[in-house]
Amino acid sequence: MDVSALRRVTTVLCFTEITSWGILYYAYPVLAPTISAQTGWSIPTLMAAFTLSQVVAAVLSVPVGRRIDHRGPAGVMTLGSMAASASVVGIAIAPTLPWFFTAWTGAGVAMSMILYPPAFAALSHWGGDHRVTALTWLTLVGGLASTVFAPLTAVLVSHLGWRDTYLVLAIVLATTIPAHLWGLRGPWQPRLGSTDTTAHRSSTVWRTRPFIVLAVTMSAVAFCIYAVVINLVPLLIGRGFSAETAAAALGVGGIGQVSGRLAYRPLSRFLTTRASTSVIFGAVAATTLALALVPGPVAVVFCLSFFFGMARGIYTLVQATAIADRWGTARFGSLNGMLTSPVLAASALAPWAGALLAQTLGSQTAAFVSLGLLAAFAATLVPATLPRATHGPVDPPR
Repeated sequence: MDVSALRRVTTVLCFTEITSWGILYYAYPVLAPTISAQTGWSIPTLMAAFTLSQVVAAVLSVPVGRRIDHRGPAGVMTLGSMAASASVVGIAIAPTLPWFFTAWTGAGVAMSMILYPPAFAALSHWGGDHRVTALTWLTLVGGLASTVFAPLTAVLVSHLGWRDTYLVLAIVLATTIPAHLWGLRGPWQPRLGSTDTTAHRSSTVWRTRPFIVLAVTMSAVAFCIYAVVINLVPLLIGRGFSAETAAAALGVGGIGQVSGRLAYRPLSRFLTTRASTSVIFGAVAATTLALALVPGPVAVVFCLSFFFGMARGIYTLVQATAIADRWGTARFGSLNGMLTSPVLAASALAPWAGALLAQTLGSQTAAFVSLGLLAAFAATLVPATLPRATHGPVDPPR
């Protein structure tokens, strides 16, 4: 794909990803308290519906990836936008809890078709030597989804109520339908291997030790990240910080996330795949442990949250490029779907499991120490994630 066409695809995906993430993911935490107050459904029950959507997305990521490998992203992501809009309408008009859960199940189906993994597949296939730049821009803009849609949702719900807010957001989400249909046009050459031997080798990558270890380590670090994000405010409140200060610390982490994505491109120029992955996993571990063990002052906590956010932001790009950096772009959609599935499952379970870990160990501090050690252990396994062909002092150019 030429540079102008790649620019069009990247621009369209930046728009559709920030919109899809903002409405399907970040609007819900803002609306959940109002939904609970007006329906009588408990917050844990509402969170269970959301977790269900994440699990559904994880399960479907593999067949969706295979479909993209063979047919390209346009049809899958356009259909996903339709399903997403319909699901949000279903959530808005849900009269009963079973209906509400069913609508969120539909949202999970849509998420598997329109969030990052399909977009990563599109840019990795079409991007060529420019894929890292394109992926950086995509995740940079996508990282602003909460910044844009959380306040917007708060304003809407204060004037319209949660049901009408979701109906308005469904209309906004529907704009991604023509965007995907128009913006993702272009030739798609299935890269399933140029010979039978290559195709066979590519199709069996998921059974190799490096791929399995990569999936385990990526899932472990994702579990750490999302458990920390959800439980940071309770940790800080437990130390005597006000709720406003704790929320501000979490917000600083969001700024760090965007900054980290800007830093990834220069980082990738100077470090090999092995080195960059080890550094980022180690940074997640170190900042998690620091948040656990450093009680203050406020400025120091804010700095730690910022650096944790940077590590989190770069992790997204490490995950996005993990398959292409190790095995190329043949069967990228399928392999990325297989990698994404356990990562999504770990991310979905992390908020609940992180809270349970704190309850079991007796404190959020102990839970954060355990999470940091888990990420540190994952960092030690990074060398085992590299296929034999990429071992050595120099990895393939990225």
